[in-house]
Amino acid sequence: MVVGASIGGKQALSGKISDVPAGNSSIVVEFTGEVTADEASLRYVTFTGGDLTVSAGEDAAHLVFTPVTPLFSMRKYTFRILGGEVFGVNLVEDYTLEFTTGYDTSDKFPRIPDDDLLTLVQKQTFKYFWDYAHPVSGLARERLGSGNTVTTGGSGFGISALPVAVERGFVTREEASARMRTIIDFLSTKADRFHGAFPHWLDGETGKVIPFSQKDNGADLVETAFLIQGLLTAKAYFDGPSEADIRSGIDAIWRDVEWDWFTRGGEKALYWHWSPNYGWDMNMRISGWNEALIVYVLAASSPTHPVEADVYREGWARGGGMKPSLNGPLFFAHYSFLGLDPRGLGDAYCDDYFEHNVAHARYNYDYCVRNPGRHAGYSASSWGLTASDIPGGYTASSPGNDRGVIAPTAALASFPYVPEESMAALHTFYYIYGDKLWGEYGFKDAFSLDSLWFASSYIAIDQGPIVVMIENYRSGLCWELFMGNLEVLSGLAKLGFSVK
Repeated sequence: MVVGASIGGKQALSGKISDVPAGNSSIVVEFTGEVTADEASLRYVTFTGGDLTVSAGEDAAHLVFTPVTPLFSMRKYTFRILGGEVFGVNLVEDYTLEFTTGYDTSDKFPRIPDDDLLTLVQKQTFKYFWDYAHPVSGLARERLGSGNTVTTGGSGFGISALPVAVERGFVTREEASARMRTIIDFLSTKADRFHGAFPHWLDGETGKVIPFSQKDNGADLVETAFLIQGLLTAKAYFDGPSEADIRSGIDAIWRDVEWDWFTRGGEKALYWHWSPNYGWDMNMRISGWNEALIVYVLAASSPTHPVEADVYREGWARGGGMKPSLNGPLFFAHYSFLGLDPRGLGDAYCDDYFEHNVAHARYNYDYCVRNPGRHAGYSASSWGLTASDIPGGYTASSPGNDRGVIAPTAALASFPYVPEESMAALHTFYYIYGDKLWGEYGFKDAFSLDSLWFASSYIAIDQGPIVVMIENYRSGLCWELFMGNLEVLSGLAKLGFSVK
């Protein structure tokens, strides 16, 4: 019998090997007894890479099979020895080895200074929200190819990126102001709202709700919070005399959200969804730890419909039983913190949210470096698990739900927390994988070398944090703008937060 095989120094597990070096790699097969390198027996061997030669191995129980044609990178190969009288023994059963070769590790683009590379990534990614925005509403399409379906939360991320684009010279202030006026007019006069809150998806032309699921056809308070976070960031940025209409338009939208109504009549918690057809049927409390801290911060900060501290304590913090965890997808450290500055931010449940987010990013990074699932492509310079497309679907990847898929947004939006590790990942994503991963709107959503798969998709909620969090690393711009809202500071104080 065959008892094992290796190629390129990698041992087979269950007849499979991944990330094999391309080029002149040979397959070493170990048998239970002595074998001979019989060329005639090669007729009982099949290999999808073409012809093979056979030679003696390190001892009498090993044979070395060498492909005549060097292995190509990013290919899947199958090697099989048929059972019977082969290589001087009676092989009692077939043996099959499947392996995939790794990526060509040569640079695909010329090396440039890291600061220039960060600007390039921000500029190219911002195009998703500028060039690919819906032409009527100015809001962000849900994903590439989603037509009239725009996302409220993803649009909030894109709005947060507008000040970055102006400051970096991607668009002019006048162009950005005009885009904000388009967005504010649409949200104020066309977009469906439910007790002031927006749905997850809207029709970017008509403003009508597009159901996210059957019963999710009304208010989505978490997506609304992401949108408001972006709008308040923009309100602080567009501070000129000629931009007063932008500020007043944003203020009206902000004041219309009935945060307190989402306590379902006075419960000590906020609820995620409400539908005009199904009411509270989805019955999803917004409880931590997840991406939704910003919901409670904004609800406490509202000048018109605020909630009190006990709603935060009993709802989000579950009566004091909530502690921020490290095992979740990395968007937990991103979405609420595009504007909410975690530096020196603490409360009864976390002494320092910045240090927690650092620990979360490092936990995710360390997991990918250890790579217990032995996934191809995971390394100290290629890491990051978060919500993204995967082959055949979508999932929230994390160390507890590892599908072998890396999403660039995970590492790149973590620049404020682990800059050296994020820069190493950026180098790999751009220079090494850039021929397949880099495109019109920056980095595509995800990739899996296990499956030799690179997504063709771009998703608003993954693109936005790349632009904003890289800028927060570089200048702290979006953090400073959002935290410049006195209402937010008042809400944080109400909830017992300490702010630097």
